[in-house]
Amino acid sequence: MRINRSLAESARRQTVANPEDWETTYRQMVLYDLAADIELGFFLAYYRNFAVPSIAATLQLNGEIIQRPVKRSYDTAIVTYELICNGLDSERGRHMTRLLNHVHRHVPGSQDDFLYVLLTLLVVPIRWARAHGWRVPTPTEESAATRFYRELGSRMNIGTIPSTFAEAERFFDDYERENIAHSPGGAELMDSTVQVLKSRLPAPARPLAKTMLTAMFDDDRLTDALGLPRTTQLSKATLKTVLKARNAIHRRRPLSSKPHFVPGEAGSSLYPNGYRLDDIGPENIMSPASQSNHEPS
Repeated sequence: MRINRSLAESARRQTVANPEDWETTYRQMVLYDLAADIELGFFLAYYRNFAVPSIAATLQLNGEIIQRPVKRSYDTAIVTYELICNGLDSERGRHMTRLLNHVHRHVPGSQDDFLYVLLTLLVVPIRWARAHGWRVPTPTEESAATRFYRELGSRMNIGTIPSTFAEAERFFDDYERENIAHSPGGAELMDSTVQVLKSRLPAPARPLAKTMLTAMFDDDRLTDALGLPRTTQLSKATLKTVLKARNAIHRRRPLSSKPHFVPGEAGSSLYPNGYRLDDIGPENIMSPASQSNHEPS
């Protein structure tokens, strides 16, 4: 297998990186080495929350995703990348952590619900990269990613957080086994948000958006919960062929010198001239009054 020298060298550095440099290692993976696959993993992680009825009910009640699906989708990604790019203890990182804590202050849910949402950002992207990336994440990268979300969870006052990626996977799988189910709220959120995916596709491909999603999920239990059509052997084979060709091309190209995300810069139709930190965040924030009317479904 032919691999560009710069890619191979970066992978070697990631393999032998000092565990104490976990933020740097994780940043390198997300912004350079496995940038496209980790971004897609974040995208898929976002949808999984809709498949848990209690979480979906809260998101539906808040109304942000249904009323402003594009803003909610982009803002969620921006918060994640801001934290990764700048570091949890940077000025911009602390701003984003304060935003997260403010937004979630009165959101109903168990500690397991909050931990699950956090761990979707850890488990889903790494599993996607393991299965479909041009190379698999190194053990050092997986440990660095786990440490990152453990530290973030601590700053968000989430309870006991797994200390290894294997522990995170076990919690994640156990939680989904017990909680994933179809709900009207989840289906409505899915229908609203799939429009974001369609808007990013070329016009001829937009009717295939749901088919593409189900092929990427490759999980009948999940697609049933989200009200999506089940994947087919044809769609799975097509996805596999496309990714195989993409990876073959990627391995021959040098490592990008430009990061996948630059804080504050333009990069979306929502913020064509860039964004300020104060632009980020929902317009509707749960309050004790709205929480009292919440009845999980």
